[in-house]
Amino acid sequence: MTWISKTTTAFGGLLLAHACYSAREHTALQSLRTATAATLTSSATATSSLPVDIIIETIISTLIILVGVVLGTRPLRPIEWRAWAGKIEREGEEGFTNSAGEVDKDFVGNPFSTLESRPNFVNIRQQRKEFAEWVQKGPGQQRQQRPQ
Repeated sequence: MTWISKTTTAFGGLLLAHACYSAREHTALQSLRTATAATLTSSATATSSLPVDIIIETIISTLIILVGVVLGTRPLRPIEWRAWAGKIEREGEEGFTNSAGEVDKDFVGNPFSTLESRPNFVNIRQQRKEFAEWVQKGPGQQRQQRPQ
């Protein structure tokens, strides 16, 4: 996260904490008023909702936190494997840097490298070519060429 996103998120967090504290104080004062009114009169059932300024402060602080978090996220990766592999071939590691300029810790390079580097990977076309050459030469000639 950059300092702009961290600052925005922290400011939104302070506003949200203030809104929560204000809501708690308002509720405590309302319950004290209700308890005091209940002792004075026999039927005091006063229900009140939060004031509009506390509700607006809560909504605005939540939106500020969301903006800070969105500013701090890294760019999205391509969803399709072929698009991701193309991006790796074109840009290399530089295409997968975060907003601070560091290479992403989840960068794995070529997503197909595990398939291409397996020791038991069989190249069918190469084997077909070798078999066709073997058939053309004949089995007897092939044995004579091998060193023993």
